Amino acid sequence: MHKLSETERAQALQALPTWQYDALRGAIAHTFVFADFNQAFGFMAQVALAAEKHNHHPEWSNVYNRVSITWTTHDVDGLSTNDIALARWCDQVAAQYGAKEGV
Repeated sequence: MHKLSETERAQALQALPTWQYDALRGAIAHTFVFADFNQAFGFMAQVALAAEKHNHHPEWSNVYNRVSITWTTHDVDGLSTNDIALARWCDQVAAQYGAKEGV
């Protein structure tokens, strides 16, 4: 695993247009909004299983129907392919739950 170069990061983020890049932290973040708490919690459970499988865990918070997720790889002090892959996974799972864009 390696830290993504500026070019690699720019290419990867083109495929993740709703994720916000934080250059200071070397992280990407997104807030998902679900219909209710049960959907938000179901989403979190699926992401937790994938994160555990990849041994790569998000920084996240949940308030009722909102889930805010931040991905970064502390071992490389920035973004890695793991962060991009799991952000894509989050988008796919959230779409299954009918998530809306966060504010």
